[in-house]
Parts: sequence; C-alpha cells; structure tokens
Amino acid sequence: MDIEKLISEMTLEEKAGLCSGADSWHLKAVERLDLPAVMVSDGPHGLRKQDEAGDHLGINDSIPAVCFPTAAGTASSFDRELIRRIGNAIGEEAQAENVAVVLGPAANIKRSPLCGRNFEYFSEDPLLSSEMAAAYIQGVQTHHVGTSLKHFAANNQENRRMTASSEVDERTLREIYLASFEGAVKKAQPWTVMCSYNRINGVFASENPRTLTDILRGEWGFEGYVMSDWGAVNDRVAGLRAGLELEMPASGGDNDRLIVEAVRSSALDEAVLDEAVRRILTITKRYLENREPGAVFDRPAHDALARELARECMVLLKNENGLLPLRKEQRVAFIGQFAAAPRFQGGGSSHINASHVTSALEAAKDFGVSYAQGYVTDKDRTDEALLAEAVRAAKEAEVAVVFAGLPDAFESEGYDRTHLHMPDCQNRLISEICAVQKNVVVVLHNGSPVDMPWLDKVGAVLECYLGGQAVGGAAVDLLFGLANPCAKLAETFPKRLEDTPAYLNFPGDGDTVEYREGVYVGYRWYDARKMDVLFPFGYGLSYTTFDYSSLSLDKTSLRDGDTLHVSCKVKNTGSVAGKEIVQLYVRDRTGTVTRPEKELRDFLKVSLEPGEEKTVEMTLDRRAFAYYNVDLADWHVGSGESDILIGASSRDIRLEGTVTMQGNPLPLRVTANTTCGALMRDPRTAAVLNEMVSQTMRNMGGGDDPDTQRMMSQMLENLPLRSLRSFSDGAVDNAAVETLVKKLSDALRC
Repeated sequence: MDIEKLISEMTLEEKAGLCSGADSWHLKAVERLDLPAVMVSDGPHGLRKQDEAGDHLGINDSIPAVCFPTAAGTASSFDRELIRRIGNAIGEEAQAENVAVVLGPAANIKRSPLCGRNFEYFSEDPLLSSEMAAAYIQGVQTHHVGTSLKHFAANNQENRRMTASSEVDERTLREIYLASFEGAVKKAQPWTVMCSYNRINGVFASENPRTLTDILRGEWGFEGYVMSDWGAVNDRVAGLRAGLELEMPASGGDNDRLIVEAVRSSALDEAVLDEAVRRILTITKRYLENREPGAVFDRPAHDALARELARECMVLLKNENGLLPLRKEQRVAFIGQFAAAPRFQGGGSSHINASHVTSALEAAKDFGVSYAQGYVTDKDRTDEALLAEAVRAAKEAEVAVVFAGLPDAFESEGYDRTHLHMPDCQNRLISEICAVQKNVVVVLHNGSPVDMPWLDKVGAVLECYLGGQAVGGAAVDLLFGLANPCAKLAETFPKRLEDTPAYLNFPGDGDTVEYREGVYVGYRWYDARKMDVLFPFGYGLSYTTFDYSSLSLDKTSLRDGDTLHVSCKVKNTGSVAGKEIVQLYVRDRTGTVTRPEKELRDFLKVSLEPGEEKTVEMTLDRRAFAYYNVDLADWHVGSGESDILIGASSRDIRLEGTVTMQGNPLPLRVTANTTCGALMRDPRTAAVLNEMVSQTMRNMGGGDDPDTQRMMSQMLENLPLRSLRSFSDGAVDNAAVETLVKKLSDALRC
C-alpha cells in the first residue's frame, strides 16, 4: 500500500469519510482505490466481535470467545508476563477472526470504588495501571493486531460521562490520571488511543489539543491514531483539528460533510485532514500487510489458560487458623447461586459471549460437596425456603463455603454504584450460616470493593473478582489447595464509603465533578489520613510464608541521570511452593513539596519452593523520585533524603533504606513579594540578604536570646521583602526594596 499515492488520489469527500466509521465496527473502504474496510472489536478481557447489526453495549450476542478475568483481577496478579499472555491469546483470536484493533486495555484510575466500570480498570495506582496496560498491549500487538488504550483521559465515573467536566489541577492530572496512560504509551506504543466522553477542565476530550496533541504526541511520542469513544464527538471539525483522527461509530455522513465544508471554506487546513488520513492508513496498512490468512487458535488451550490465569488473580483476604485449603475428606457444603452460576464478567461493551463457563459446583464434582442455592440474584430479597435449606446444609457440613458478591444489576458500564453493600439477602445468609457453623468460607464475585459486616464471623475470604469463564474451576483449585493463592489487591478496600477520598465530590454536581482530593487517591489518601481500612493496597495472603532480608542499594546518593539498583532477598519459610509479590515504595523526605506518605515505584512477583531463597532486583530512575512542578511545567526532584521501602503490602513494610537526592534547584524569581525564607535558603541570595535581615531582626527586638532568635527566624520565613520597610526602623524604604530586588536578581544570574 502506497499511502502517499492513495492520499493524492482520494477525493476530499473520500478523505473526510475515512475519518469516521462505516458502521459500528468497521472503518470505511474506498473500493475504487482497492482500500478494504477493516474491523475493530470490543475487549479487553476477551474478543467481543459483533456483526454490522451488533450493538455497542453488549445487549446482543457476539461470537463465542474465551472470557479471561477482567482488569480488576488481572491487576491483582501484579504479573506483567501473565498480562502479556492474556494479550497474546486475545491477539491470536483477533487474527483468526479478522479483527484489526481490539478496543482495550482500559487504564482509567479507580478514583472511587463506586465507579460502575471499575471492574474494567486496573488500579488506583498509576504505576501499576500503566505497567499492566503496557504488558497487555505488547501481548496483543505481537500478533500484528492493534490495541486501543482507553479512555483518555480523566474518565473516572459513569454518571453523566458524556457531558461531565472532570475538574483536575495540573499536578494531579500529571501524577495520577495521565501517568496511568503515559507509561503504557511510551513502553508499548498502542496502535490507537481512544479518547473519553467527558470534558477535561471544561474542554471535551474529543477536541482537546493539549491532551491529544501536545501531551500524547508531543511529549509522549505516540505514533498511531486517536479514535473517539462511541458517540463521544461533540464538534467534529474542532476534534479533527485537535488530533482526533477517527470518529466512531458511523456518523451518517453529517460530520463528514462538516469536514468537507470546513476545508472548502478554509476554516480547516486540508493538510490537517491529510495527516489524519495518513495516520489511519498507516495503521490499516500495518494490519493488512501482516494478515495471517486462515489463522486459527487453539480454543481448548485458551480455555485452560483462562483457568490458570484466573488462579493468579484471586486474592486470599482472610484465613484464620489455616481453615484453607480444604481437605477432600471433609464434608463441604457449597452455598449460594454463584456456586452454580458464577458472575464472571461485567456488563456493557466488554461483555463476552463466553465459549464455556465452569462453575465451582461443576469443578468440585470429584470432591463430594453438597449444594444449596441460598438466594436468588434477580432481586434483593430473602427467599425464606432457600435460606432455611442453606442453613440446614451448613449445619450438616464440616465447612460451609458461601459464594456471594454483586449481581449484574449492581455494577455495570453506564451507571455508578451508590453504596458498597452486597445484597441484603446475601449478607443475611452469611450471618445465619455463621450462627450454626464455625467454619465458614466466603468466596466473592464482584468487580469492585464491598463492605463485609460479617467479616469477624467467618474464617476465610477468597476474593475472586470477576474471574472470567474459568472462575469456578480456579476457585476450587485454590479452595482445595491444588494451587496456592498469590494475588494481592490492586486497590484499597475501605471500611466505609464515607472514608473514601472522593466521598464528598463523587459524582459531582450536575455536569461538574471536582477532584478536590488531588493526588491523594487510594492508599495515598488512607496513609495521609492514617486511616484504618478493611484491606490495604497490595495486601494478599498465601498458604505459605515469606521472609525478607538483605536490602541493598547500589548508591547512597543520586545525581541527575543516575539510576538506583535495589535488591533484597526473599525466602519461602513455609511448607508449600508459593509466589510473593515484592513491592517497592518511595517516601520523599526532601520537604520540597507536599507529597504522599509513600508511592509505589516498582514491583516483582517471585516464585519460591519451600525453603528456597532468591534475590529480587529492581531499578529506579530519576522519575521515581519526582513530582510534577506546575511552575516548571516539568518533573522535578528535590534535594534531600528519600526512603526506599520494600513491602509485602502498602502497610506491611519489611525493609527500609535511605538515599540522598541531589536535586536541581528550583528557579527563583525575585520580586518584592518573594519571602525572606526562600531567599535565605539559596546561598547566592542569602549572602546579599543576610545583613539586611540581621538588622531587621535587631529592630524587631531579637537580641541575643536563642528562643527569641528562633521565633524571629520563623517569622522571617514567610516575610516578603516589601515588609522589611515596616520593620527596619526607617532604614529600608521603597527605593531600597527595589534596589534589593535588583541585587538579588543579579546574584541569581551569577
């Protein structure tokens, strides 16, 4: 395909038409130039390929496909290679189904546990989110199938998602919400990026040149094309000018005509349109020239992979007195409708027509478990007969395993949750079973955190999230010890909704939502508030135990351009093989700016046999110590000490070390309102200012008393230069202040 020749031969109308879909799932063809249409398909945890008559929100059936765990679970694996394997499998299926671009992954931050689409997002932490997204992209694109990193950006709720404005300060946007996408773009180069519905500080994401062009392309080096979320376009010409190449789905020709009219009236430079077409054709060419005619995939192998991966994504939250794993000879009762008909995925555009679903009841047929339904999921009411049957089954068993969680109606794309509760009928079921059975295990199927009023009464809790079509088999593997739980929470489980960072500002007022919590999202918030949580970020149990030792830093001081190599030893001190997720956090102690108590900066999963010890190595670059300085419009590292923290969770820090940062001094611009404290901290200006400040302190009655001197120094910290007039006993006037400002400015230039 000769792209430049194609562009030169296309009519204005054809070029404009290529910038919107032919229907819900295909880009337009130009038959006279032998340019075929290509297809995109929803994901990201499986292939939701629909024909031309298909819908966007998953109401109608799509082709049968393997449904893998959703992002809420896969992120809990903290396993880049595992995510690559999921992407690899989906890429294989996409090639076999003639799909050019898979619409995923979704890298939006979990700002609030109430977001209805959180099951499709990775984490509350931007580093973990971007690393998972990058691994997924790499896996899919190995098969010459594109991905569409979404929803860019600051789309953190479903309420009024098509019109709401996310009001986010620049530092928060950079450190949290954009950072979640930044690493994925730089490391993995998704073929496409999908803009979100919402406005960002008043400007629609679909027509925001700052995010789509200045940042995405100019700063991050994105090379593909940007498509809209389905129906996200507000002003098509403004969007094209801002960097939105492809509108999806079909626009009925209306917006194509607007583009043509804008070019003909000189309101839009045709070169902008040509560049958009060039970007679209470049990706189309990449796919077409790497098509694998007759490609097939091994469905049974993918089914088996789904079960293996699901095991890696389930988090053991509680296990008192070694209640788990269960033993085959025990009398075990499975209770709850989800044991027979599991909830394994979320609702909306990512809904997969699963090729086969394995329930826990089916998977446990060789373990002789009994079963009682316990509740119904279609309405939140207690069926007294089902409850009584379940209580009898629990009483007769040695262990009662209750399968519970959130029904489809409680969380989905399109609307947000209003509370953290599971259905009342399920909470009552668990409580009544605990009254007759001391050995109770709760297995959860949910896409986001729930509160657990029964937590103190049960012996074990296994969080399955929405574990894909093999969730039942994977849960049985873990419950009976055929595999060892090894996942950890990629989000905090709060004790109360009122404790959450965005509680007072979610989902906002009308079409405005203010991100007043700033950078304090997730564990950053709970740590800063020193607040108890139900389960912290990074937390998860195992059937074995691990010891950490021998922290080593290859440097004690870091200068610009340096990297820090960190290593420690991890040993399996238990009796079964297991995997541990080692987490590296950085705590800034430079005092340059207000920072979270600690921030995740790397992680690694290590597999260990009983008694085995391995050295874990991680590397930090300078960005790991930086914050976004709005005045500089760049990342900045302060001078001073930072702590290196190695933990088994965000609240289980096992090893600590310290490194000294040699930061770059912040540029200081001197005015009459610059404080004496800021000037005294810079040796260049301190020398100029020192004598005048000393005189001012004497005039203020400082004398030689140390306590008085200390008090005066603290007062001067925030005293602007102009105030020296008031405290110099006439020695400093306006002219003297102006002269001083000039001398100080000259000193900074030396």
